[in-house]
Amino acid sequence: MADNAQKSSYSEADIKVLEGLEAVRKRPGMYIGSTGPRGLHHLVYEVVDNSIDEAMAGFATRVDIIIHKDNSVTVIDNGRGIPVGKHPEKKISTLEVVLALLHAGGKFGGDGYKVSGGLHGVGVSVVNALSSRLDAEVMREGAIHTMSFSRGKKIKNIEQIGTTKKTGTKITFWPDDEIFETLIFDNDILTPRLRELAFLNRNLKITFTDERAQNDDKTGPFYEEYQYAGGISDFVKYINQEKDVLPGLSKPIYFKVEQDGVGEIEFALQWNSTHYETTYAFANNIHTTEGGTHVEGYRAGVTSIINDYARSHNLFKDKEENMEGMDVRAGLTCVISVKLREPQFEGQTKTKLGNTEIRTLARGAVTKGLAEFLEEHPNPAREILKKALEEMRVRVAVDKYKKTQRRAKETSLPGKLADCTLKDPELTELYIVEGDSAGGSAKQARERSFQAILPLRGKILNIERANLHRSLSSEAINTLITALGTGIGEDFDITKARYHKVIIMTDADVDGAHIRTLLLTFFFRFMPEMIENGYIYIAQPPLYRLSAGRRHQYLYSDEALTKEVAKLSSDVKYTVQRYKGLGEMDPQQLWETTMEPKARTLLQVTVDEAFASEKVVSDLMGDKVEPRKEFIQRHAKDVRFLDI
Repeated sequence: MADNAQKSSYSEADIKVLEGLEAVRKRPGMYIGSTGPRGLHHLVYEVVDNSIDEAMAGFATRVDIIIHKDNSVTVIDNGRGIPVGKHPEKKISTLEVVLALLHAGGKFGGDGYKVSGGLHGVGVSVVNALSSRLDAEVMREGAIHTMSFSRGKKIKNIEQIGTTKKTGTKITFWPDDEIFETLIFDNDILTPRLRELAFLNRNLKITFTDERAQNDDKTGPFYEEYQYAGGISDFVKYINQEKDVLPGLSKPIYFKVEQDGVGEIEFALQWNSTHYETTYAFANNIHTTEGGTHVEGYRAGVTSIINDYARSHNLFKDKEENMEGMDVRAGLTCVISVKLREPQFEGQTKTKLGNTEIRTLARGAVTKGLAEFLEEHPNPAREILKKALEEMRVRVAVDKYKKTQRRAKETSLPGKLADCTLKDPELTELYIVEGDSAGGSAKQARERSFQAILPLRGKILNIERANLHRSLSSEAINTLITALGTGIGEDFDITKARYHKVIIMTDADVDGAHIRTLLLTFFFRFMPEMIENGYIYIAQPPLYRLSAGRRHQYLYSDEALTKEVAKLSSDVKYTVQRYKGLGEMDPQQLWETTMEPKARTLLQVTVDEAFASEKVVSDLMGDKVEPRKEFIQRHAKDVRFLDI
């Protein structure tokens, strides 16, 4: 990677300054999203992203991340090192400008970086402001310099402490307990993103060390290393490793194009035997979860070239119309990575790419690259077309059947739905409950002005093992789709959602957990926008009712029960009721504990790391038994309560 380093400057004059740090500690959520676990881990990503920018510029080949026993974090790279000389405008060390001033960095004009993921430039300075201490060490131009800060304020001037032939930057920070609700970093949150960055930056070596934990053989701290010579092709193979890939496609289809003045875009594609599409799109290493012009161009190109191939090879039957996008992309896993000088993101969340020129570049790249692959590899091409045509013919058959019933369904809501009287989706909520018994209690307990109840009978279909059209033959799924109002598949429209809170409320037993998992799988696969927009919740009914005399207390965990029982004096008689089903509570109890907005606890369903979630869903809900077995063996020690 260093061999391809751009011949651009990176000096004090390349650091542009926009404003100071004053607001960060006052409103940290504006900069890192929250002061909970998500915001805490965001600190690591901000520092790592600076090192990754050095790799994308062609100067860094390695990034090391270390979590120390005191929950401080060190990030080291072997890039050029942050400039340390006097800044031409601020007349202080440029290192201090970068670390202590908001919107200061080499990404706002100048030649410091041609491509960068951190274009909002708030990264390291925000980490500094939200850390009780931050130490910086820079190796550059033969010298080693250090500088220290506390809560964004300098506590140690820049100082040269030695000489070196190496280059790079080392940042160590301690998150501030005055800001964050927790200071405990979670490996399961950090490692998927680090692995993702290694996939996206071919041959970049990323290491992760956790000094708080031991490795498997107990000989040292936990350590993992990520480096992929295949880049995003290895990414696709990783995603599909537990799936059955179509014959002849063990090696993903890969192509890349560059265009002066626009940027570069690369694709890796591989079809498998499942019935759903899996697409991960990135712009300058940022996961664009809402897609954008690169995804639009890719999808149009794939649909067009697959249809063209089918027509030119006489694979359609008489009078058959072209395949739709959902037909050709069924079972298709694709990773898209675009790198461009000036990305245009819609909104400050950087989740949708808006550069119009990328749409044309992406479509042209896919059209040319996929057409060449199909012509040069007739056997895999035959398998791809066979699958796409089968998907189309199933869809057409189901559509014909459903047209006869559509009118009636469009004019009425499901009979089992007890709807609310308010119609504003921002004010209304839908409880999905398990069975008619719980449904009856919930209907009596609810506040009918804004709470709707939908009972589902039995377990819904596991859609991980079925295509969309087979799923639509399930009465429970059809009922759910109609109640939600969004449509599904290509017709899905998030703006038509009838409720902005969809609450899954199931029993606290094995069957309830299974139904909850099946529902979450359905939303993850067929309505991911409902999760991404924060519309899906899980109700938290109490596990226990502790009664001592006339005093009754609802408790939500084994730990809470143990704690409250311990508070009772030895001569107090008490009883404990374990709730296994919602039907065991009368309507008043259900309202007080689980449905009353001021008293209830809801868990909002989020997908922080999409491809890690994709792998878990695929492993646990897919056809193959072995990944499920391995998951159970790996996590068995974490089970605290098993209801069998």
